[in-house]
Amino acid sequence: MAHHNLTGNLGEEMAVKYLLDKGYTILHRNWRHLHWETDIIATKNSTLHFIEVKTRRTTTFGHPENDVSKKKIKNLMGAAEEFLLLYPDWKLIQFDILSITIEKNKQPEFFLIEDVSL
Repeated sequence: MAHHNLTGNLGEEMAVKYLLDKGYTILHRNWRHLHWETDIIATKNSTLHFIEVKTRRTTTFGHPENDVSKKKIKNLMGAAEEFLLLYPDWKLIQFDILSITIEKNKQPEFFLIEDVSL
């Protein structure tokens, strides 16, 4: 497996633990339907969260959240639309980005950007 895939998998594992510690309930990881995909679908305080996780091992080329493009946000919104067609009971939804930086010899850094829009 490529190094960036290992970093991504580690980041998603760390993201789940972080979110659980913050009081979220994880409903789905790597949810896919048709060509739509989202890293994590979770709930907290009656809100459904669609969460994009970005992980890097260095900030040499910027922080992980800088790599979340408009196209990726649109993809997240498309996945949410499909999810809500399948599970229409949700009234409150939110799009979030969880940025994780894992630098050698440092504690991981988490940065949660809530309620992202275009």
